[in-house]
Amino acid sequence: MEARRLAIICSHIRPGSVLGPTQLALVSRSNCDSGLNSKQWLSGSDEGNSENGCVFCKIIRGESPAFKLYEDDVCLCILDTSPLSRGHSLIIPKSHFSSLKATPPDVVAAMCSKVPFISSAIMKATDSVRSNYADSFNLLVNNGRAAGQVIFHTHIHIIPRKALDCLWASESLRRRPLNSDQEASRLADHVREQLSISDNSKISKGEGSSLTEN
Repeated sequence: MEARRLAIICSHIRPGSVLGPTQLALVSRSNCDSGLNSKQWLSGSDEGNSENGCVFCKIIRGESPAFKLYEDDVCLCILDTSPLSRGHSLIIPKSHFSSLKATPPDVVAAMCSKVPFISSAIMKATDSVRSNYADSFNLLVNNGRAAGQVIFHTHIHIIPRKALDCLWASESLRRRPLNSDQEASRLADHVREQLSISDNSKISKGEGSSLTEN
């Protein structure tokens, strides 16, 4: 499973709290039903991808153990059970949302607002073991099956990095500059058009505008 996750990816804590020694902790409960065993999770079966079989919801309900780093009313941060590096952690919303698109903006904002706080703690913790010292990290969301999403409950990966760890094969690939041609211009126009459509839809629903004029 770990090899599968890495291959897919390569191809393309509450403020004021003090992080003590990591303990295997059961966390508070959510509204999600479950029915997924560890074998189904590791195999990435569809049964575990539905709300009724969500492994993260089992952890949130306190039915499965996890190494909890942080918890508040909206989200939870735990150590990944199949880490790509020492300190690899997941920020998970306590309510079940199958994808980033399905996750309300205020929940996404709450999760992202914890990233500086949690990542700083992880960097300091890994610094305590010099042989595994990490001074950088990747912030990653696998959104959709083709992008490597295995558990269909929105989550953000914090993946500590250290120099020359060669974690991503894609980092050795040569990147080509964007051609300032008609195709790139059309792509930019189409993206802005979709943003405008989405923004107008929000305005019609009384949600207000989020786009700014240049």
